Formats: sequence, C-alpha cells, structure tokens
Amino acid sequence: MFSFIKIILLSILLTTVASKVVEIDEENWPQLLEGEWMVEFFAKWCPACKGLESVWADFGTWSNDLSIKVAKVDVVKNPGLSGRFFVTALPTIYHVNNGDFRRYSGTRDINAFMSFIEDKKWADIDVISGWKKPDGVAMGILSWFFRLSHFLKEINNTLSTHYGLPTWVSYGLFAIATIILGAVVGLILVCIIDFIWPQKPMQRQSFSEVQEKDKMIKRSNEIINEDLVDDTGNNLDENDDTSEAEKNSGSDEDDDNEEKEVKEPSPKASPDVRKRRTRKAD
Repeated sequence: MFSFIKIILLSILLTTVASKVVEIDEENWPQLLEGEWMVEFFAKWCPACKGLESVWADFGTWSNDLSIKVAKVDVVKNPGLSGRFFVTALPTIYHVNNGDFRRYSGTRDINAFMSFIEDKKWADIDVISGWKKPDGVAMGILSWFFRLSHFLKEINNTLSTHYGLPTWVSYGLFAIATIILGAVVGLILVCIIDFIWPQKPMQRQSFSEVQEKDKMIKRSNEIINEDLVDDTGNNLDENDDTSEAEKNSGSDEDDDNEEKEVKEPSPKASPDVRKRRTRKAD
C-alpha cells in the first residue's frame, strides 16, 4: 500500500515537473515576444531530441529560480513555426528576450543552460535581425509555405495509404492542381494590378488597330517624301532655265559691246591699228 502511494506521488511530481515546460504551437507562439524564454525545437523521431528530453525537463524545474520560462515546440505538429524560426537541424534552441531572438549554440546540459542564463552569456550573441527575424514579414511568408508543404504531404500520405494510389498518380494530381492554382493566382494578380494601376484609354488598343495605325503613318510619310521630291525637281528645272537665259543674255550684250568698239575707233588711234575681229558667241 505504501509503495503504491509512493508511485502515485512520484507520478504527480513528474507531471508537475513536466508542466514547467510550456508547449508552444501555431496559436500561442506570440507570447514568446514578452519576457525571457528558452525554447527548444524538437521532433519525437529525432534521437538527439530524445537524449535532451530529460535534461530539458530538469531545466524547466529551475525556470522560477532563473526568472525565465522554458518552452518546447514540436516541429512535426507545428511546421509553420519551424519555417518561421528557420529550423534546419534538431534539436534547435533559441533564447528570446522581449522580442530579441538569439540562437543558442553551447553545450546541451543543465549546468550550461543555467550558466547561460545566470551569467547572461546570451548578451554576447548577435540578435537575429532583418528578414531572418522570426516575427518579421519575410519569415511569416516562409511559415505559410512550410504549412502548405506539410498540408500537401499529408494529402499525399492519405492518397497513398488510405486509397492505395500509386506514387506517380498522386504526383500527377499535384502537378495538375499546381497548374490550375498557378493560373488562378496569376489571373487574380492581373486583376488586382489592373484595378490599382489602370491603363490609359490610348493604351487599350488591339493588335490590329496598332498595325493599321502604323500603316497609315508609313503611308503618310511616303506621300510627304514624294511631294518633296517633286518640288525639288521642278525648282531645279526652273533654276536651270533661268541660268541658261542669263548666260545667253550676257553673251549677247558682250557681243554688242565688242561690235561697238570695233565700229567706233578712237580718232587719236594710229592708222595702222588693225580692226579687232568679232568674237563669236560660245
């Protein structure tokens, strides 16, 4: 009887100890942004996580003495948080202090954890900032993609396990669904862009209208070039006629002057002066 009571008390004690470690999921994770926390990301199938389980539970019993909160996240049940915190290895431990996130990379034993908090060794670690910050917009989008990937994986397992479909059939269905989803999302994006930045009326022309407009412009340019060529040719002919007439008129005047000079010799000239021969026009 006494041993049975001891077993009951021991189980209650273990339950109390385990309750010191807060379980974080997709719904309550924003509470990490307030106060000081130590958070472990684990999976039940991970051997290293199983080895750390008892140590982390023991560390949780010291949470009140250290004035912190100790938590854990199952990445299998909460894939969105594994994407938000960019968990690439298990187990992964984070220290959070009022929204400042730091990744713990020290020894994984109870003394190292307690020294890390008591001596404030976390102050020597750079704070995660920029797009990698877990509560930022970029990591929120990455979290959504992780959740979508997990959802598709669950559908694939359901099709393979419960319905007995071959693997290539499930992948084919995923490919068709991806194409349809991509077309729908693209159409929605185009509608949103057209609504926010509508095109001007002059830009709403069909391809045939644009071709017809180009043909009209090209034809008008050809007509203008033809008119310029005609005007230039006529001017050149008129100028040639005028210049020819001027040349002829100038030659006739020169011939008349020369004839006068020959017919009216100077009285003082010598009688032996010979008469100049009349020059023929060129």
